[in-house]
Amino acid sequence: MLRRLAPVLLTLLVVVLGITALAARPDTGAPGRSADFVVVAGVAGLRWEDVDPQTTPTLWRMAEQGSIGSLSVRSAHQPTCPVDGWLTLGAGNFAAWNGSRQRDGCPPTGVTVEQPDGFGANLPDQESVVQYNQDRLSWGATPGALSESVRCSVAVGPDAAVAAARPFGRVDRYAPVLPADPTPLLGSCVLSIVDLGSVAGEDPASRAAQARQADAQLARVLAARPPRSLVIVAGVSDTDQPSRLHVAIADGPGWEQGWLTSASTAREGYLQLVDLAPTALAALGRPMPERLFLGRPAVSVGDRPADLRAAIDEPADADREAGAQRRVAGWFFTLLAVAQVALAIAVLPLLRRARRHAGPHGPEPVSRRVVATVELLLVAAALAVPAALLADAAPWWRGQHAGWWFAVVTALLIVGGTAAVRFTPGHDRTLGPLGAVAGLTTLVIGVDVLTGSRLQLNGVVGYSALEGGRYSGLGTVGLGVFIAGSLLSAGWLAQRVRRAWRPMVMVAVGGSAVVVVGSPYLGADSIGAIALTAGVSVAAAISTGGWLTVSRLAWATMAGLAVTIGFAVVDVRRPASERGSLGRFLAALGDGTGGLTVHRSGTANVETLVNSPLTVLALAGAALVWFALLQPWGGLLRLFGIYPAIRAAMAGTAVAAGIGGLLGGSALDVAGAAGALAVPMAALAALRVLDHSTDRTQPRTGRPGDEGPGGTADGPTDGGDRPGGSRALDGRAVDPGAPARPAAAADRPDDAVARTDSDGAAAPAGGTGPTSDRHAGPGGTDAGGSDRRETADGGPTPTADPAPPRPDGRPVSVPTQPGPASTEVAAG
Repeated sequence: MLRRLAPVLLTLLVVVLGITALAARPDTGAPGRSADFVVVAGVAGLRWEDVDPQTTPTLWRMAEQGSIGSLSVRSAHQPTCPVDGWLTLGAGNFAAWNGSRQRDGCPPTGVTVEQPDGFGANLPDQESVVQYNQDRLSWGATPGALSESVRCSVAVGPDAAVAAARPFGRVDRYAPVLPADPTPLLGSCVLSIVDLGSVAGEDPASRAAQARQADAQLARVLAARPPRSLVIVAGVSDTDQPSRLHVAIADGPGWEQGWLTSASTAREGYLQLVDLAPTALAALGRPMPERLFLGRPAVSVGDRPADLRAAIDEPADADREAGAQRRVAGWFFTLLAVAQVALAIAVLPLLRRARRHAGPHGPEPVSRRVVATVELLLVAAALAVPAALLADAAPWWRGQHAGWWFAVVTALLIVGGTAAVRFTPGHDRTLGPLGAVAGLTTLVIGVDVLTGSRLQLNGVVGYSALEGGRYSGLGTVGLGVFIAGSLLSAGWLAQRVRRAWRPMVMVAVGGSAVVVVGSPYLGADSIGAIALTAGVSVAAAISTGGWLTVSRLAWATMAGLAVTIGFAVVDVRRPASERGSLGRFLAALGDGTGGLTVHRSGTANVETLVNSPLTVLALAGAALVWFALLQPWGGLLRLFGIYPAIRAAMAGTAVAAGIGGLLGGSALDVAGAAGALAVPMAALAALRVLDHSTDRTQPRTGRPGDEGPGGTADGPTDGGDRPGGSRALDGRAVDPGAPARPAAAADRPDDAVARTDSDGAAAPAGGTGPTSDRHAGPGGTDAGGSDRRETADGGPTPTADPAPPRPDGRPVSVPTQPGPASTEVAAG
């Protein structure tokens, strides 16, 4: 009964872990009304490096007493040109001005502002802009949604009119330039949007002059601000390529000396341009058009350094890192893809010649030094991504040659990690490197997530604040590597325990990984958690051996669906500002805008598939596995037969990585990152299994304690499905009523009896199977010359007593049958 209930109990456990991880949400609370007036002052191109007490004294004093942050100015187009930035500000969503765009820069604004009554203004192009964003772009932005949410708004300057215009083009109050006395104008409406100018170019003297002029305009605004007002200064757009992070300052009641953040970034000191519109409405206490706004209200949190210079250095340094990350990340992943493809090609001849033939004839084996060198290169390739993540602990981006500094730091970390794996106890065992690399990778990613994901933000293998997709938690590359590392670690641990306990180990380790990925306090990736839940369920279902049957697949599917539905029910009942991606998608389906989300996800998948170097990694890894490792001479089938828990872990990794990339809009990026770890380790383990393919495994002697519940040796290496772990030679479960096997076979671990050969065949029950965990020396002994043999999990198997001699005094010889698999078969 317990055996039949085990799948149900494991499924429930995975579901509980998944929903627990996803359902918890930080208690952010909706920001309350804090002002009677809001003034948004925009300076296109303003960066933190432009702010200092001499050149911009007004900005400096405002930053001292207010809250500051780094502003990502992402819009519907990249880079965000000034007109796109102002339009996005007024839409509260990613928007763009229709018209042709220059490839290397921004086109002239070309905004036509009409003043028919001298009081307000009208934008004749506004309706076509709204139609362009609604019909041609995938974000469904409504330009003018901010001004439409208040009774009256003011615009100063043509660019500010773009943000303040209502969807039909009307600007309630308009002034082309700031009046001599702006007090009456700024006090006439609850919302004012002012254009302070722009800062462009890379010449320090020119930028300083432009910043000084904008600062003087800001001083006039602050002098005329209405009572109980919130003033927001923002660098609303880029003015040069590539994109950069920009200034964000909020000064008003309740915004004293803190860091700006929002629910859309979940990172102290960061907010998005789309957050400014909901921030203004929240400060005024006005209802928010949730269906139209993509951003979330900003709040002031944390205690920033008392010294403003030290506080400003943090966002300025983040801007430099984000800029360097964009330049370095492309060539890093390109080099990684080239290196892994080259290694895959180099491994092919080694796989063909890895088997040591028992007969006198056969191809010359490859030199041990060559094999050892390739093994070290495979370990180094698998450690490249975690090493690149750790490299961000050093400020490599501050030097003049940032790319070279990153390359040096990453290379040193790869060498150090490879040496650590090489000298780890148990390295000579078949699964030794796989377990060490998977454990080290899981530790690096897990510790980073547990400590706030500081290495991933603006990291080469992390995510960039400039892209606006993610600011905290686990990124796409980190998710793929963490999925592979955690599941392979679970498989390595599960292989070392008794067969009955393997699903429990898989669920324990995999469930912990689901919590890390899905918790909003940690990985904050609900899609990744759902995908990993499906992978863990598949891995637990087949970790004891056997095939992925319909019933096992059904339980795994039910676990994934249960987590998805459970989280969806919890998430959709939250307030709109606290929902995750799944809750927002279901709400969009309810109000008829779900098609936009599906369209955006499909577009993102296509763009990523075409442009990402990780696509090459995924395809190259899949080709190596399918056309080489899974072939009769490739060794992976043999590895899976001897180590069913490793087969389960790799199957779960493939399922989780595929689902996570497809649903997350990252195409094959998650699979490519997972393959960067899993494929080199699979190739290394396959090489070692082939190297042991002709080793002889002696039967157990039937010592007390070796017998499992079914009367056979049910140790960690068994692979059957019936009590006692018995399995037929073709891999099928044995009927309990079938005739018993010979004693010599019945007392042996079933993985040794029914393990498949590299060509898919199984060793006869009375024959000898392969040893699996130590490098064997000439003659089938281990490196030390001993005749001890080990099971698939490293346990020693006593050597059987030799057969009595023949009457003529000659010893009994054991005939062999050399064949394509070159496996020695005992004479029954």
